[in-house]
Amino acid sequence: MTIQKIHPLQKRLLDILANNIDDPLTIRELQEEINASSTSVVAYHLAQLERKGHLKRNPNDPRDYIVMNGPEKQVAYLNMYGLAQCGLKGSVLDGAPVDRIPISTRLLTFPSSEGFLVKANGDSMTPKINEGDIVIAQKSRSADNGNIVVCVNAGEALIKKFRKEKGGVILTSLNTTYESFLATDDFRIEGIVRGIVSNLV
Repeated sequence: MTIQKIHPLQKRLLDILANNIDDPLTIRELQEEINASSTSVVAYHLAQLERKGHLKRNPNDPRDYIVMNGPEKQVAYLNMYGLAQCGLKGSVLDGAPVDRIPISTRLLTFPSSEGFLVKANGDSMTPKINEGDIVIAQKSRSADNGNIVVCVNAGEALIKKFRKEKGGVILTSLNTTYESFLATDDFRIEGIVRGIVSNLV
């Protein structure tokens, strides 16, 4: 693979982004920091950093980003797990993957090393997630209210909407024909759903 050089302005941008990750700067502030002639110059170099694999940004929130330790390959092979059963330790990820699927790293808003896939079963998460869809998830042990998570509950691997209340964790289906329910004591989050590849068959 050809190593793509980083323009000096792009190196400066990476350093600035890394140093301000807890309080992200606006495009205008970045322009002032690097003394660029316009915000479009900043936008161009940010796009180049993304293309080269040094930066990942949330397309819905440009100030939500990750500075990568090094450029990622254009394609990553992610483990795909089944939701039929959990591994020996009660984790989806403890079991043997059923497949390894190539995914373009440009589709991921997080490092590919944190990614895994599951194949959806049933219709409880329709219309967003349908039977046979491949769900892209980011490994995590915690979630914010409203996140859709891959989780284990009562020994069963599930995809559900997460909500934490005083009485405990409530798990909800998007299909309104299914009732919400209280998570059991063995509940654990495996990852947060970050993308869906629809089953076109």
